[in-house]
Amino acid sequence: MSAHGPARKMTARTSLPLKGQADVPGDKSISHRALIFGAMAVGETRITGLLEGEDVLDTGRAMTAFGAEVVQHGPGEWSVHGVGVGGFAEPEDVIDCGNSGTGVRLIMGAMATSPITATFTGDASLRSRPMGRVTDPLALFGTQAVGREGGRLPMTLVGAAEPLPVDYVTPMASAQVKSAVLLAGLNAPGQTVVTEAAATRDHTERMLRGFGAEVVTEKTEAGYRITLTGQPELKPQTIAVPRDPSSAAFPVCAALIVPGSDVLVPNIGLNPTRAGLFTTLQEMGADLSFENPREEGGEPVADLRARYSPDMKGIEVPAERAPSMIDEYPVLSVVAANACGVTHMPGTHELRVKESDRIDAMAVGLRACGVEVEESEDSFTIHGLGAGNVPGGALTEARLDHRIAMSFLICGMAAKKPVTVDDAGPIATSFPIFEPLMTTLGASLSLANS
Repeated sequence: MSAHGPARKMTARTSLPLKGQADVPGDKSISHRALIFGAMAVGETRITGLLEGEDVLDTGRAMTAFGAEVVQHGPGEWSVHGVGVGGFAEPEDVIDCGNSGTGVRLIMGAMATSPITATFTGDASLRSRPMGRVTDPLALFGTQAVGREGGRLPMTLVGAAEPLPVDYVTPMASAQVKSAVLLAGLNAPGQTVVTEAAATRDHTERMLRGFGAEVVTEKTEAGYRITLTGQPELKPQTIAVPRDPSSAAFPVCAALIVPGSDVLVPNIGLNPTRAGLFTTLQEMGADLSFENPREEGGEPVADLRARYSPDMKGIEVPAERAPSMIDEYPVLSVVAANACGVTHMPGTHELRVKESDRIDAMAVGLRACGVEVEESEDSFTIHGLGAGNVPGGALTEARLDHRIAMSFLICGMAAKKPVTVDDAGPIATSFPIFEPLMTTLGASLSLANS
C-alpha cells in the first residue's frame, strides 16, 4: 500500500529526446513556510504558486486546526487569515502531517511556545523518523514532548506557558531543526540564537524578515549565528512562490542523460543554500545555462535550460556542499551512473534519516540496474558506466519515498532496459504532476501490471 492509497507500480522505458518547457510545481520548502508564517501573522496573507502536493496540503489543514483560516481561490492561489504570534488555538483532533518531515517539525516549532497541547502523527515513513532532534531544543524553551520509543510519532507536545529564549548550537546540518527553534523563538521574550556549523537553506530567515521579524545572520568562527528578536507582530504578505529546484532536478537530470534532449525549466528558485546540485552537475560537464536571472519575493530565480550531455565525468562532491543539495543526491546518483568514472558523495549521513534511508535505497536499486555502488555510514560512491550504458531491467523499491521513486523512473528513461518502481504513489507528496509533465516532454511512463 502507498501512503495515500493502493500501490501504483510504474515503469519507465528508454525515452525519445525530451523536448519543451517543464513547468514544475512551486517550491515545497517555501510553500510550507508561507502557510505557517501566514497563520502566525495578523491579517490576510495572499499566496500564488503554492505547491498543491499532499505534504503542503497537510500543512494547510494543520494551520486550520490551529485556528487560522486557509482558503483556496484557484490553482496555486491561496489566502491565510492569521491569528498572530502566540495566537494558535488548541486543535480538537490529532494533527496528521502525512509524509512531511518539514511540515511536522516546523509546525512543532510554531506551537511549542504557546500554552496549548497538540498530538502529531503521520504515515508509516514519517512515524519512523526521529523527532528528538527537534523536541530536544524545544524542551529548552519549556516545551514537553511525549512520543513513542526513540522519539518517534505519534507524539504529543505541551507548549511552554512561560517560554524562555534559547541559545542553541545545532548538532547536525538541518534547516528543519534551525527553523523549528526560530519559530519557537517568535513567542519567547528576548533573543533566541541558533548557531550552525554549515549554512543550511535560509528560507525561514528570508521570509521572517519579509513578515517584519528582526533576524540577523552573522558569520563567526563557530559558524553561522542567527539571532531572532522575539514577540514581533508579523505583518501579512503577498508571496509569489518560485518553482521548486528540488522538483526541477528531475526533468533537468533526465534531459542530461536522454540523448537529444533540450528542456527549459522556467522561474526556478536559485537560493544559494539550495543550488548545490546545479553547481555539481556543471562540474561534471553538464550543459546547463541560466537565462533571465532576477529576484522575486526576496529569492533569486532564473530560467534553467538543460541539454543532453554525453561526456559528463565522475567527480568528488565536496562534503560541505551537502546541505545545499541534500534532497538531490538520489537523482544525482542516477546522473553519476551515466557519467564516466567515479563519483564520490561524502558528508551525506543526513540521507539515512530522510523519508527512507536514501543511501541504502539508491544503492540497492542501482545495483539491481547493473551499477556498482559502494556505501559507508555517511557517503556513497557511484562507478559510472558512461552515457547510455546502464543496463536497467530491474524492479526497484520506492520505500514510500517520493524522491526515490522519481529517481528510478528517471534512470529508466536512459537505461537499456525498462526500470519499474514498485509504488509511484508517494510522488504526489511533492510533485503531483510528475507523470503528465514528463510524458508531455516525451518520456515513456506507464502503469505496470501488478
